[in-house]
Amino acid sequence: MILIFNDIAGSEILLILVFILIFFGSKSIPTLAKTFGKTIRQIKDATEDVQNEIKKSGIDIKKDLNLTTLIEETKNDIQRPLDQMANEIDSSIKYQPKKTHLEPKNIPLSKESDKSAPSEDSKS
Repeated sequence: MILIFNDIAGSEILLILVFILIFFGSKSIPTLAKTFGKTIRQIKDATEDVQNEIKKSGIDIKKDLNLTTLIEETKNDIQRPLDQMANEIDSSIKYQPKKTHLEPKNIPLSKESDKSAPSEDSKS
């Protein structure tokens, strides 16, 4: 409303008021102003009602959609495979093969077996 009156000077407003006084007459101006006020009030009430209905329907839609739960479920669905892959990567990085304890067997060397063989024969 203020933007409408930015380019209008005081003399122009006075000229408009004089035109209204001449066109409508002094007796009908108070009823005209009263009707204008009621109309503006009804418009404001109607816009408030529309805004309240929009807000109320937005809340109802939000409850119906249950966005918080939907977002949480989607997050969990995405996070589970990623966590599993991260665990597999961690376990593969930390992987240490099983150590088998190989004890050396007492296998005689060929030279020692040659020496020990005749001595065994001589004992028998």
